[in-house]
Amino acid sequence: MSCNTPNKAVVSEEDVAAAVESFRKVMLNPDQAAFEALFHESLTYGHSNGLVESQETCIASMVSGKFKFTSLAFSQQTTDIVGNTAIVRLELFGQTHDAGKEPGEVHLKVMMVWVQDSGKLRLIARQAVKI
Repeated sequence: MSCNTPNKAVVSEEDVAAAVESFRKVMLNPDQAAFEALFHESLTYGHSNGLVESQETCIASMVSGKFKFTSLAFSQQTTDIVGNTAIVRLELFGQTHDAGKEPGEVHLKVMMVWVQDSGKLRLIARQAVKI
């Protein structure tokens, strides 16, 4: 006989939704400390153009304005939770003004993987594709 209990979710959908909203807000108002609090040190951040960045390079790109959102909306968000991990899928629509470029807009499908680390949700993986 085993005394093991089934793999219960230790992350709530409400916590995940709050983390995703914090991410959306910091993307609009980039702040290094806020990114460091949200991003796991092992982050793999995949952009829709194929560029993949680490935690360090992603934060530098966002804070420097290399990638800049002037508006950002998420829709069709779904969340799957397994233990301390949440997989979030959503559609992203944003207005951009990246450094050295004309203003533009993006419409993407995004998958994010959040993991509970030391009691808080942190983004460990993100991949976007153009629609």
